[in-house]
Amino acid sequence: MEIAIIIIVGLVMLAAGYIVATSLSKKNATSSANQILADARREAERFKEEHIFKSKEEGMKIIGDAERTANQRLQKVQSSEARAKQREMQLNQQQNEQNRRKKELENLKNTLDNREQVIEAKSTEVEQLHRQAQDELVKISGLTVEEAKEKLVESLKDEAKTAAAGYINDIMDDAKMTATKEAKRIVIQSIQRVATETAVENSVTVFHIDNDEIKGRIIGREGRNIRALEAATGIEIIVDDTPEAIVLSGFDPVRREIARLALHQLVTDGRIHPARIEEVVAKVRKQVEEEIIETGKRTTIDLGIHGLHPELIRMVGKMKYRSSYGQNLLQHSRETANLCAVMASELGLNPKKARRAGLLHDIGKVPDDEPELPHALLGMKLAEKYKEKPDICNAIGAHHDEVEQTSLLAPIVQVCDAISGARPGARREIVEAYIKRLNDLEQLALSYPGVLKTYAIQAGRELRVIVGADKITDAETEKLSAEIAKKIQDELTYPGQVKITVIRETRAISYAK
Repeated sequence: MEIAIIIIVGLVMLAAGYIVATSLSKKNATSSANQILADARREAERFKEEHIFKSKEEGMKIIGDAERTANQRLQKVQSSEARAKQREMQLNQQQNEQNRRKKELENLKNTLDNREQVIEAKSTEVEQLHRQAQDELVKISGLTVEEAKEKLVESLKDEAKTAAAGYINDIMDDAKMTATKEAKRIVIQSIQRVATETAVENSVTVFHIDNDEIKGRIIGREGRNIRALEAATGIEIIVDDTPEAIVLSGFDPVRREIARLALHQLVTDGRIHPARIEEVVAKVRKQVEEEIIETGKRTTIDLGIHGLHPELIRMVGKMKYRSSYGQNLLQHSRETANLCAVMASELGLNPKKARRAGLLHDIGKVPDDEPELPHALLGMKLAEKYKEKPDICNAIGAHHDEVEQTSLLAPIVQVCDAISGARPGARREIVEAYIKRLNDLEQLALSYPGVLKTYAIQAGRELRVIVGADKITDAETEKLSAEIAKKIQDELTYPGQVKITVIRETRAISYAK
């Protein structure tokens, strides 16, 4: 079409040139015609190029629009395909999850059915065993079910009677607390008249301080220092208005000595807080143990006794911190040993053996554990355990006639023991019975599982029981306290009432290195 237009334009221009050429002169006509023809050709060529360029531009624009439209439609199609694939994956996952849950439900149903069958079988078996056990109990005890119930009711009645007796004691104690002032004055005067110096010496240690400001530091903020010290040593620490003095009260001399030395180190050092208290008490306890061994060695050397087992030497050293009816046990044993040596020499026997038997005759009073045996038999067993000779073992076991005397050493030890204990002022029965009661209190509570330490304080009016946090729960502590109280009521004799305090604490210890 464009070529046709160009041709038409060219023809028109040729015609025009021809007309002009005819109107001009012949000479000029030829040159003018050629000029016009050339101009027409140039114009036609220029017009042709313009139209070709415009046509190309329009074609390129149409092609670009078509490509953009195609790309947009392609993107829409691709996004639709992606959404369709994602939806398909979600549907597949949901279907797989439904299939898995369906299988789990089927497995659970099968498991429940099997367990139900097992439970039914076990129930049947338990019923059969229960009937068999009842039949066996009836055969063994000769009691029917009704008779056994009656026996159980009787035992519950006895327990109720015991509880009622405890309630009666509590009521009587309350009545005593509400008595008149005159009755209190009479009781206090009676206590003061009966109290002896020996009782004080065996249950109280006075710790002297430079000034009363130290008392506040020993007590600590809200009393935490004194509580930590009492818990670590098992000794009651009395801080009152007594000038420049603190009273350490406890029936165990070893504990009192540990508390005294620990207080001395803490006051000298100046650092007093619960962690430091525990550290110092542990260190002092180790020092006292070393001093016990050193005392035993020194005693055996002084008496000329050789070849004694190290454990027996340690027990001899522990005698320094024990008393027998108010008489120091180590001093009593030394006196008995020397008396035995003198008597054996007069009778023509071996004085070294007699001295050895006299020193060891009360070794059963200082064991690490205290079984239910007389101290003479326990001492004989310890001597046999540590390879002492048979005649010495017999002298130890027979000095209170628990076993038959088979050697001449036995009556010598028996007589010399009586001589040492019978001298005026040597012994007091009341103090020994008091200390034995406190020891029995501690040992009774220590027999329960999970109990780590026991401390009888306030002259036996309170028993503190420390249990392991990993062995007994908080709920079980109440049950343990009630059980200990009931056992004390059933087995021990004591004045007034005993408060049982069960302490359970959890500690976390780490070390920064």
